[in-house]
Amino acid sequence: MPGETLIRSPDFGKKILQKIHALSLQLEKPVKIMHVCGTHEHTLAEHGLRSPNIIPSNVEIIAGPGCPVCVCPTEDIDRAIELTKIPKVILTTFGDMIRVPSTHSSLSAEKAKGADIRIVYGPADAIKIAYDNPDKEVIFFAIGFETTAPLLALELNNSPPTNFSVLSTHKIIPPAMELMINLPDFKLDGYICPGHVATIIGMEPFIKFSQKHQFPNVIAGFEPNDMLLAIYILLTLIKNAECYAINEYTRVVRPEGNRIAQKYMDEVYTVKDSKWRGIGVIHRSGLELGVKYRDYDALHRFELLPLESQDIPPGCSCHLVLIGKKKPEQCSLYAKKCTPITPVGPCMVGNEGSCRISYIYRSRHKIA
Repeated sequence: MPGETLIRSPDFGKKILQKIHALSLQLEKPVKIMHVCGTHEHTLAEHGLRSPNIIPSNVEIIAGPGCPVCVCPTEDIDRAIELTKIPKVILTTFGDMIRVPSTHSSLSAEKAKGADIRIVYGPADAIKIAYDNPDKEVIFFAIGFETTAPLLALELNNSPPTNFSVLSTHKIIPPAMELMINLPDFKLDGYICPGHVATIIGMEPFIKFSQKHQFPNVIAGFEPNDMLLAIYILLTLIKNAECYAINEYTRVVRPEGNRIAQKYMDEVYTVKDSKWRGIGVIHRSGLELGVKYRDYDALHRFELLPLESQDIPPGCSCHLVLIGKKKPEQCSLYAKKCTPITPVGPCMVGNEGSCRISYIYRSRHKIA
C-alpha cells in the first residue's frame, strides 16, 4: 500500500477517483458502505468526499456507531453523576464526556453546581490526582474502544493508589459490526474499518469477520486518499463478489497488531455483554475489570441504587444516526434545538459525533 508521501499526493488522489468512477459504471446495483470510526467521518466531511463530483451517486458512504462518546449509555453517565454526590469524591474524565446529556443533567451541569469533576487527558492524569489527594476517592470515568482501553490496562497493571477506581464503559468494535449487518430492512455491502482500532487488535478479528459473514472490509487510515483508496478496494471486492479483509493502512497497522497492548488488555479485562446508547445490548461487546482488579471497579467499591435512565430524549434521532438509518440533517432537532452549544443528543457533542461533524461542515454540503 502507498507510503506517507504518496498518500498525501493530490495527483494520486485524482488517479484513485478516476478508477472509482470507472468502476462505479460497472456496478450492477447501488452500493452502501459503512464506516465505524468518528475520525473517518471527520475526514469525509471536512474534505467533502461525499460530494457528487467526487464519489459517484451510486456509491453511498454512511456512518455507523464509531463514536465512543455517542454510544456510552445514559445510565453510565447517570451513575457517574451519582458517584460525584458521594463525599470526598473527585470524578475525572475526558473533555467531550462532561457535556453529553444524561437523563436529567450532564457532568458539566453538575460541575457548575459544585461537584468536583475534572477533565483529564487519560488515566495517568487521574492517577496523579489520586496521589495528590490521598484523602479523596478519585474515579476515572473511562470511555473508548480498543484504542484507549490498553492505556487504562497498563496503569492498573502498575498498582495505582488505593484511592483510585474506575467506571469503565470500554466497547469492542467487531461485535457492533456484526450487529449492523444483521439489522432488519438494512443492507450493507462493505465496511471501512477503523485504523486506530486495528493498530491495537491487528488483522485477525477483521479476517475472521469476513470469513464468518462473507462480507468485505478494508482497514483504512485517515488521510483523504486513504478513504478514497479504501472505497476503491471495496468496490473492486464487491464487483468481483470477493469477501476479504484488506489492510490499506499498512504503514501503521501490522497484521498481528500491538501484542504488548493486547497482553495488558487480556490481563486486566474480561469481555461482557454491553449496552450501547440508542442501540441496546450487544453480545460480548464490552470490557469490564477482571476479578483480580475488582477492587479498582467503582461500581464494586461504591453502592449505588438502581437508576431509571432515558437513552434518547423525545424528538432526538441519535439512535438512528448511530446505525446509519438517518443522516444528521434528517433529525427534526438538528441545527434548531440541537446544536454543539446546546446539544440534545450525544452525537452533537464530541468531535467524533456525526451530528456535530455535519453541523460544522454543513456549509460545504448546502445543509440548512
